[in-house]
Amino acid sequence: MSNHFNPDLDLTISRVIKAPRSAVWNAWANPRSFEKWWVPEPEVCCVIDMDLRPGGSFRTEISLDGAPFAPHITGCFLAVEEMERIVFTDALLGGWRPAETSFLTAVFTMKDHPEGTEYTATAMHRHSADRKQHEELGFHEGWGTVTRQLAELVEAESDTSRS
Repeated sequence: MSNHFNPDLDLTISRVIKAPRSAVWNAWANPRSFEKWWVPEPEVCCVIDMDLRPGGSFRTEISLDGAPFAPHITGCFLAVEEMERIVFTDALLGGWRPAETSFLTAVFTMKDHPEGTEYTATAMHRHSADRKQHEELGFHEGWGTVTRQLAELVEAESDTSRS
């Protein structure tokens, strides 16, 4: 299954992360590592469920300034190709159950790059109004920030493992 970028419906960011693909994958696949980068600081993330397989449940909650945790993502993994690609949607819940509402399907790819890993995150929307709303809500700033946080986490871990 290939994903073709549609500029009318999709938003995407890409970054070269100076760490091996295995480090980027592990930061995604390990819930405790994932919590360290998934939301822009100073927000805090808590993984409620991360069943990293097609049909598996994906639930996170967030908190800001010590407030009680509130729902963030409630969805279902559609595709999990180890070390290469993760796809989830909020249109479904774990076990392929239809969700009450939906906003996006997200695709994350990891490819080898001479400097480490090329990481791309794409948010696919059902219509241009959702895309526009996501962009106005700060897609580039927010997803850019969490991608930077992911890079900083794995690059620092890779530096210490080489020392």
